[in-house]
Amino acid sequence: MSQSIPVVSLKDFLSDAHSDQQAFVSTIGNALEDIGFFAIVDHGINADLIRTAYQVAQTFFELPEPVKLQYEDPKLNGQRGFTRFGREHAKDHPVPDLKEFWHVGRESTLANLRPKEVSQFHDVMSQLYSQLDACAATLLEACALYLGEPRSLLSTMADGSDTILRVIHYPPIPENADVSSLRAAPHEDINLITLLCEATASGLELLQRDGTWLAIPALEGQIIVDSGDMLQQLTNGLFKSTTHRVTNPDNVRDRRFSMPFFVHPKPQTDLTPLQSCIDRTGGTQIFPAITAGDYLHLRLQEIGLAS
Repeated sequence: MSQSIPVVSLKDFLSDAHSDQQAFVSTIGNALEDIGFFAIVDHGINADLIRTAYQVAQTFFELPEPVKLQYEDPKLNGQRGFTRFGREHAKDHPVPDLKEFWHVGRESTLANLRPKEVSQFHDVMSQLYSQLDACAATLLEACALYLGEPRSLLSTMADGSDTILRVIHYPPIPENADVSSLRAAPHEDINLITLLCEATASGLELLQRDGTWLAIPALEGQIIVDSGDMLQQLTNGLFKSTTHRVTNPDNVRDRRFSMPFFVHPKPQTDLTPLQSCIDRTGGTQIFPAITAGDYLHLRLQEIGLAS
């Protein structure tokens, strides 16, 4: 099966050949301008680590519900630990998504919860977090170069931020599920960029400009990358935050796991559109001034994770 979105190799950006670097920057920049998505190979994320992460995730999500709920702390607004099935909904969508998940973040900003019933869980997810974080910083450097900005502009915004690894379980579809409910209803990501480890099953689709949905297959060795609302805002709409969804399976008893890595800027980051991007998008500032912290809090309220 071939990929339906542009595919790049991170080795090209890390190459000593300037032409390879430029081709990489151009390809991902054009992809984020056009459809807001691309796939990356040779990304440096250990394949065995990804497989192990899914194994320990399955072990946790198969625990009895009362045990899992011990790790749900309402005061954390869903930013660490467990979030129960049916709590989160897409912005402006009336019914909840058919999923439960666990959040891992940067220990320096907020302590992670550790499920004692799954001894490997914390160490495995921490290792995966670190590898994804390193990859994300490199991709942000490439994005900044495409924008004609200093190489470190975007990666510095995310350095030390509360970037989140979300470990998601989509269980079999409940018999009483609302007919309009999906595993993940159409939505856009909040953050700068998202790195999505290869999911255990298909289902991800993006909304194309002609109104049709394009399936993005989960292929071994590939990480899917998309630009979020904060990067769209910062680039004055040059980079697209594309609507996407996770559809329900044909067999309602099938399960699915996925692990998106949501790369956030530090809360104090000014998301006022860059002048260079205003110039490249017609000369008019489309998005208002706002900090990343305020932006995130408003969105958490809209999707049901904050009061």
